[in-house]
Amino acid sequence: MVRVLIFFAFVFLLALGGAWMADRPGLVTLDWQGYVVQVSLLTTVVAFGISIVASIVIWGFLRLVWKSPTLVSHFMQRRRKDKGYDALSQGLMALGSGDTLHARKFGLKADKFLDGNEPAARLLLAQASQLDGDHAESRRRFEAMIEDDRSKAVGLHGLYIEAERENEPAAARHFAEEAFNLVPGLHWAGNAVLGYQAVSGDWEEAIATLERNYAARMIDKKTLRRQKAVLLTARALELENENPDRARTLAVEAHGLAPSLVPAALVAARLRIRAGEIRKASKILEATWKLSPHPDLAEAYAHVRPGDSVTDRMSRVKTLAGMRAYSAEGAIAVAVAAIEAQKFDEAREQLKRVLRSEPTQRAFLLMADLEEREHGDQGRIREWLSRAVRAPHDKVWIADGVVSANWAPVSPKTGRVDAYEWATPESAIDQDQTIEVIDDKLFEPPELAAPVQVLNEPVAADIVVSPSQEAEKSAAADKPEPAEPVVATEAAKEPKDAPAPEKKSKETTKADKPRATVMPVGFSGSAPAKADEKGMKKVAEPSKATPDAAAKTGKKSKAEKETLVEFPLPHLPDDPGLESEEDDPKAPKEQGFRFFR
Repeated sequence: MVRVLIFFAFVFLLALGGAWMADRPGLVTLDWQGYVVQVSLLTTVVAFGISIVASIVIWGFLRLVWKSPTLVSHFMQRRRKDKGYDALSQGLMALGSGDTLHARKFGLKADKFLDGNEPAARLLLAQASQLDGDHAESRRRFEAMIEDDRSKAVGLHGLYIEAERENEPAAARHFAEEAFNLVPGLHWAGNAVLGYQAVSGDWEEAIATLERNYAARMIDKKTLRRQKAVLLTARALELENENPDRARTLAVEAHGLAPSLVPAALVAARLRIRAGEIRKASKILEATWKLSPHPDLAEAYAHVRPGDSVTDRMSRVKTLAGMRAYSAEGAIAVAVAAIEAQKFDEAREQLKRVLRSEPTQRAFLLMADLEEREHGDQGRIREWLSRAVRAPHDKVWIADGVVSANWAPVSPKTGRVDAYEWATPESAIDQDQTIEVIDDKLFEPPELAAPVQVLNEPVAADIVVSPSQEAEKSAAADKPEPAEPVVATEAAKEPKDAPAPEKKSKETTKADKPRATVMPVGFSGSAPAKADEKGMKKVAEPSKATPDAAAKTGKKSKAEKETLVEFPLPHLPDDPGLESEEDDPKAPKEQGFRFFR
């Protein structure tokens, strides 16, 4: 629009000038060697303008003829560049699609048309070789790119990738540091240098590199504070035993930068406790617990003052758990302290709340421990342990899919700083774990078993006495020594109105006769018994002879000899019995009952 206005203004001025000259007529006379030429002023101006335009045209033509060889050369070069850039564009598209054959073909064509001076064409060939798996060719081309200042950073990046692929950390770190010094704002170089310094334990250099990354605006201030706290914590852990004062300063600084970092709070509190600063250590643990509840924080808080009783530790843990209400970690911490203090009701109540809301393996294992310490009920212990196997996993330290029992500042897989997180493993989350319904009866204390009642009533039985035993019995009436134990075969408690049993035939076989089983009387909890003349089993009175008197005389008392009583059952339920059914029931006692506890 402005140009149109300028054009119209120029035309207007020309028209105004022509009108001005038309209003003022005159003649222009040229006298040269006897020739006199007279023309009007307007004609003279027009002729002068035409002569100027003609001069310009003639000068341009002569200049074009003079520079025609150069112009032809420039045209041909421009045409080659156009072909080269077109080949380069097609090669990049082929490389992006994974067609390394055409990418190499177009790359060679582009490099030919561009006379080998185009860095993009060399990068295309290097990346095509790298993608095709020809690492030797790729390294050769990247090394050639280092010689050119325009492509030096690209060449260092390519060599860094090749070194990483060949598992050569020293060479990779060298290329990353060189690229980081060449271009401070390179994101990959800054992260790589920081990772290698952290993996090798150069914490001071890693902190300096982190600050350089922040100065180059590669990371924000929040990331700077968090990663710096991680590096300071790692340095404090390294100096904890060698230089506790320096370690305490670094740990406190790390806690101030990232209060939610659990390892920083733990090491800072531990060093504060060592210096006798119990109150400051408690404040550190409380501040981190409010942001990130962790079982290690509860353990450290419970033992923040050495020498306290279990009751004091339990009270302290309750105070800590109250700072983060409705937290499963707090309830578990209180339950652990309650079990140690033998406050089993409190522990049971806390674990019940956890198992109702967030059941985990640790909670079930604590319930098994509680049952073992309080009642020793093996059935319930096995029940809780079996539920723990099927329960969801507890939170652990995870970094890039690697599960670890302890925290570390750097990922062991990628070398990334601050990679560990306190979370549930992904494998456990992916599993279809359904929460089992827990019966309320499992949380109630088990009922005590009813005591076994001992029946001392006389039991009628048919007595079968051998001749030798009858002789010993008659001799026992004249002598002070007690008689041998009486054998009872058929102890049957019959009601009064029961019919009398049929008499057995004299030809009863040996197999039909009931066999006697010898067992200790103390097994049923009753006193030793003896049989009277009517076949009734009565409770025998304990012997009044003292053990010392029996030891001096070398004779057994009556109670000691009557400690064995034969029962009519072939064998007890938990005894395998005799080796065969045809064994003699009156065999020696070595072949009789064997009691297994």
